[in-house]
Amino acid sequence: MTIPVRRVRRGERGRRFDLRTTAMFFVLLAIIWCVFAFLARTAVGIVERRPLWAAVLAMLGLATALRCRSRRRRSSAGRYARRAARALEEAAEQASASSGEDLLRAPRPARPALVPPRPDAAQETAPPEPGRAEDTLPLDDGGYSELDPDGFEQAVAELCVRDDCRDVEVVGGAGDLGADVLAIAPDGRRVVIQCKQYGDGNKVGSQDMQRFGGTCFTIHEAEVAAVVTTSDFTAPALEYARQCGIVCVNGDELAAWHRGAGPSPWHRADDTEPCPARPPS
Repeated sequence: MTIPVRRVRRGERGRRFDLRTTAMFFVLLAIIWCVFAFLARTAVGIVERRPLWAAVLAMLGLATALRCRSRRRRSSAGRYARRAARALEEAAEQASASSGEDLLRAPRPARPALVPPRPDAAQETAPPEPGRAEDTLPLDDGGYSELDPDGFEQAVAELCVRDDCRDVEVVGGAGDLGADVLAIAPDGRRVVIQCKQYGDGNKVGSQDMQRFGGTCFTIHEAEVAAVVTTSDFTAPALEYARQCGIVCVNGDELAAWHRGAGPSPWHRADDTEPCPARPPS
């Protein structure tokens, strides 16, 4: 006769009652309760006998707990930050990879065909040769006022070249310290010219003249210092120039110099009183 046996599952085997394990559990629980009770009784006794020490110990315990909590928060925040950084790096790598693939797949633009230049193109666009007065000098006496400042400085330099000056340079611009044109006169003297392209109603004042007088002799070592303008000079400016030995060339005198009917600035310097503060050459 066969007796059916019910199969015992693993879960049912684990839930089998064990007297020894249960007894050990209650013994450990009792020991833990005794320890907690002893600690609580000791703490109460310390509080009754020495309340100050108890308060200090309580504060130390609270500070330790808060410190451990803050460290745990910082560590968790650091983990989150590292995870976010890794996620951003992975996203950037994926974006760069996808953009690189798009660039590789994109069709390249067709290169424009090279058109050979015409033989006469260089001749049409070639700048005028330096030293040729007919390229930049005005055709009439009033043409200087119609030039831009750079063109006016170039025109004055061309006048110096026409009158046999050597080493003529246009140095006007930012940081020129008052010098626009530098040249060596035919007699060997160093010429420093400042160009002032002003309108008829705007005259060169004493402040402009003083700024030029403070640099032309001491810094540029001029032997002939001149201010050339398309307008005129105020009376204080002319007085200061006379005292310092600076040659003043107004619009009418510039027109005469252009026509060859008037003297050049270095010829005018022979009739100008020398500057008392000019260093010896």
